[in-house]
Amino acid sequence: MNWLDQIKWDADGLVPVIAQERASGDVVMFAWMNRAALARTQELGEAVYWSRSRAKLWHKGEESGHTQTVHEMRLDCDNDVLLLKITQNGHQPGIACHTGRHSCFYQRLEQGGAAPNWQAVEPVLKNPEQIYK
Repeated sequence: MNWLDQIKWDADGLVPVIAQERASGDVVMFAWMNRAALARTQELGEAVYWSRSRAKLWHKGEESGHTQTVHEMRLDCDNDVLLLKITQNGHQPGIACHTGRHSCFYQRLEQGGAAPNWQAVEPVLKNPEQIYK
């Protein structure tokens, strides 16, 4: 059986993907892949995702220069989620988020005050206006 056929693709032909920095263990991104994106990732050794909003393949870093070198791909026990162990390239420390932060997971739920609220707990490393010209 073809390795791509072993994946349980959703009704839209997509699979969720978690990008984890190999060196730090930080989870830096969540995205989607279709068969073409996953095959291209395997071929290039760099992350290529499916952009649902643009309905096209998206080579991570194609605009920003913040590419992801893929060292390892893992499939979960249900064959329906991928984990990429990556090196985040470009600006150092690596910027994975379009907001100019290291990780897309920069907001933490804070319990203090009258009601819980989301607070940014990671700094902007580079202004997005300087990244996306």
